[in-house]
Amino acid sequence: MTNRKAAIGLYALAVFFFWGSQYIYLPTLPTYLQSKVIDLSWVGFVLSMYGLWQALVRIPLGIAADWWGRRKPFLIVGLALGALGAWILGTSDHLIGLTLDRAITGVSTGVWVVLVVAFSALFPPEEAVRASSLLMIANSFGRIVATASTGALDQLGGATLVFFVATGLGLLSAILILPIGETRRAPQPPSMRGIGKLFLRRDVLLPTLLSALMQYVLWSTSFGFFAVLAKQLGATSVIQGMIVTLHIVLAMLGNFVVLAQSQRGNAARLVGASFVLLFIGVLIAALASSLPIFFIAPIFTGAALGIGYPALMGMSIERVADSERTIAMGLHQAIYAIGMFVGPALSGVVADHIGLQPMFGITAVVMLALGLLGTTQFKVQGSKFHIEP
Repeated sequence: MTNRKAAIGLYALAVFFFWGSQYIYLPTLPTYLQSKVIDLSWVGFVLSMYGLWQALVRIPLGIAADWWGRRKPFLIVGLALGALGAWILGTSDHLIGLTLDRAITGVSTGVWVVLVVAFSALFPPEEAVRASSLLMIANSFGRIVATASTGALDQLGGATLVFFVATGLGLLSAILILPIGETRRAPQPPSMRGIGKLFLRRDVLLPTLLSALMQYVLWSTSFGFFAVLAKQLGATSVIQGMIVTLHIVLAMLGNFVVLAQSQRGNAARLVGASFVLLFIGVLIAALASSLPIFFIAPIFTGAALGIGYPALMGMSIERVADSERTIAMGLHQAIYAIGMFVGPALSGVVADHIGLQPMFGITAVVMLALGLLGTTQFKVQGSKFHIEP
C-alpha cells in the first residue's frame, strides 16, 4: 500500500488501538498495584518502570531504525510487545513479576519514537507540529474510549478482564501496520559525535527538557497518584476511569488548539500557557477536600498535556534534517521518559513521608517556576521560533 491517505489512516488506527491498549487499565492500575504491594513507594517504583524502560530503549531504537534504513519491523514488534506486557500484568501477583511486566510495556511504548517519525515523514518538514498534533488526536481518542471503558470492564469481569482486552487491542494495532508499504531508506551508520552535536542543539534540547518536566508532573499526578487520592475521597473504579477520561478528553481538545495554531507561530506561547494550566490543575488536587472539587483538576491537567506535549514534540524536530529526525525524536522521547520514571518513583517516596496532597502542592510550585523559566528562552519570530543564546 503506497497511497498516502491510506497510510495516514492506517497509522491513525494503529495509534488509536495501541494507546487504547496501554491506557485501558491505567485508571485502576495504581490501586491494583496497591492491593498487591501496599506501600505507595513500591507502587511508585513499579509505575516508574514504564518510564525507565522507555528512556533506555528510545535512543537505541532511533539509531537502529536509521542505521538499518527501515522502521516497519520495529513498529510491529514494539506494538506486539504492548499486548504481551498487558497479558502478563493481568496474570502476575508478585512484585518482581509486576515490575518486569511494567518494564515490558515501557519497552513497547519506546517504539513511539519510530511511529512519530514514520508518520511525520508523510508530511512536509515545516508541518512537523501539525503532524504531531494529528497523531496526538488519534492517540487521545484511543485513550478516551479505553479509559471510559475501564470501570464497566472491571465490574463485568474484574481487574484481569481489563488486561486481557488490552492484549487484544495491542495485537490489533500491530496487525494494522502490516499493509503499510515502506521504501527502504539509505542506511545511516551511527556517529556518536553527530548524536552528541544533535543533543546539544538548543532547539532540540530545550523543548526536550521542558517536555521531561511536564511528564514528571503528569506521571506523578494524573497518570499516577490522582487515582489513589480519588479512592481516598470515595471514588469507585468507574469514577477513577471517568477522572482519567476527563483528563484525556481535555487533552484531545488541547491537541485541536495546537493544530489550529500550528501555522501561526504560536507554539512557544502555547507551551507557556500549558505550564500555567498544569500548575492550576495540580494545585486544585492538592487542596481538594471532596470528589466534586477534585474533578476540576483533570480539566486543567488534561488541557495542559494536550497543548504542551505536541507543541514541544514538534518543536524538537522542526529544524532537524530528515536523515537525523529519528535520532532527534529518540533523544526527545528518551529524555522526557526520564521524567516519567523519576516522577512516580520520587513522588511515591515523598507522599509516604508527607502525604499525597502536600506532595502535589510542592510539585505544582516547583514545576511552574521551572516551566516558565524555560519558556522564557523561546522567542517567536514570524511563523517559527528560535531560542535565545
